[in-house]
Amino acid sequence: MFDRLEDTVNRYEDITAELGNPDVVNDQNRFRKLMKEQSSLAPLIATYTEYKNCKQTIEDSLQLLDEESDEELKELAKEELNEAKKRVEELENEIKILLLPKDPNDDKDIIVEIRAGAGGDEAALFAAELFRMYTHYVESKGWKVEVVNADETGIGGMKEIEFMVKGQGAYSVLKYESGVHRVQRVPETESGGRIHTSTASVAVMPEAEEVDIQIDEKDIRIDVMRASGNGGQCVNTTDSAVRLTHYPTGIVIYSQTEKSQIQNKEKAFALLRAKLYDLEIQKAHDAEADARRSQIGTGDRSEKIRTYNFPQGRVTDHRIGLTLYKLDKIMDGDIQEIIDACIAADQAAKLAKMGDE
Repeated sequence: MFDRLEDTVNRYEDITAELGNPDVVNDQNRFRKLMKEQSSLAPLIATYTEYKNCKQTIEDSLQLLDEESDEELKELAKEELNEAKKRVEELENEIKILLLPKDPNDDKDIIVEIRAGAGGDEAALFAAELFRMYTHYVESKGWKVEVVNADETGIGGMKEIEFMVKGQGAYSVLKYESGVHRVQRVPETESGGRIHTSTASVAVMPEAEEVDIQIDEKDIRIDVMRASGNGGQCVNTTDSAVRLTHYPTGIVIYSQTEKSQIQNKEKAFALLRAKLYDLEIQKAHDAEADARRSQIGTGDRSEKIRTYNFPQGRVTDHRIGLTLYKLDKIMDGDIQEIIDACIAADQAAKLAKMGDE
């Protein structure tokens, strides 16, 4: 591990030197690439530097204990020694986590698709509430939401909604939300007070660049039409809506949220690339069953991952056995505790797998 760390330090120093080279500064593509690499290595370098300083503190404290006769100084040296030893253990664990192989998609923006499942109107209402939950969470992070397409019901529900999230590391945080979400509550339309169970599925897909996914024009049919549903006069009276049909997969994309046909077309292609890229990711997970099992919620999309129980005010994440009794706050976007727990469980599983190997 330490040989690898020293190699990383050398690489970081090389990058820093290169960034000071005028030729590199003038080559914007090269400069951006090096800046990104430097930024990704910085947390590991900082942690490793602190680790080495703590190890040096341990050596200095031990030497002082051997050589010093003053009891007060020896007591201070013991305190420093104990604190440094404790911190070294913590830093070793942090370094192991930082050395874990990174998901190449973690830094990407995402496209999220929420679909109402079993439960009719109640499922559509739940899908709309999940969209509201994610919107509040994303806004609390200072990120941006852009709706691509929404199929709304007349009572405030959504049969489906697809939206982009633009923010640094969005996929690394929200990828754990993929799966089936279940709600248990008494619907407003239920006169007998019986608890109903409904579901909605969430798919979180990394946004794919054109270099990630090549789409052959011959494989696509593009239709333009008048937008339907809620919208201003311009939206509903011009042929601004775009529908893409991808022949090889049968995927159909519809985008109508923008007044401009060009903007709707761009969003539709972004969603299509993300779906095609997501298919490739799912194939890779299927081909590497063990790797998929070591990851929390980034594999099987049919997996029931979470239950929102309204009568008891609790939310349970079934993958990690976490139950929280703050349903109102969670539905209002306070999901960081769940996400942090999923990240920790994912890291622990990967560390255990690395230890087995």
